[in-house]
Amino acid sequence: MRKFLRFLAAVVVALTLAGGLGTLVPRPLWPAAAAGEGTRHILVLSNPIHTDIAIPVDDGVRRRFHFLADAGLPVDAPEARYVVFGWGGRAFYLETPTWSDLKAAPVLKALTLDASVMHVDVAGAIAEPHPDVAGFDVDEQHFFALLDYIAASFRQGSNGPMVIDNAGYSTFDRFYEAKGHFNALVGCNTWTAAGLRVAGLRTGWWNPLPVSLGWSLELHN
Repeated sequence: MRKFLRFLAAVVVALTLAGGLGTLVPRPLWPAAAAGEGTRHILVLSNPIHTDIAIPVDDGVRRRFHFLADAGLPVDAPEARYVVFGWGGRAFYLETPTWSDLKAAPVLKALTLDASVMHVDVAGAIAEPHPDVAGFDVDEQHFFALLDYIAASFRQGSNGPMVIDNAGYSTFDRFYEAKGHFNALVGCNTWTAAGLRVAGLRTGWWNPLPVSLGWSLELHN
């Protein structure tokens, strides 16, 4: 028992150190050369365990993600201001719409290994400033690179991205099959961080939690 407790303590210390260094050490190490003026404003939305990337809606974004309208998402509605994208573990995402729905099996899968899904939500105006919202201006080149990154995260079927039937929290969101596998070390927040680096921002080297990602974005940008 003592050996197990010592091992557990060592794991906790190692993860704490890794998380600290993962926040303090920037990725990339050196700032990328500026490609142009930041004319596109993107948002990072956070809750205690998860982050999403919110993309402002325009005609180009609607054309790029035309399959969303095909699945019934109201991207053409006059009130639509953002399309919100998030990547995550299939079991936890689909089976935990609220904290009151939390169950042991999805948590266990999230901590070990699970299939992944993309969650897409259509949102109206999002208030800034807000503790759970961080806004960044990126140039056109990096903005379109971010759209490429997001689009590449959807798993493709014979007719394009594969919507998951009867899955969603409301009439404004849908779930799609995604590429890759989810685990506690390489999860939703590392997906967000990778996307932000594609968009020309610097993150920490490893950001498994929203709080560490937020700190690294403030520190390195």
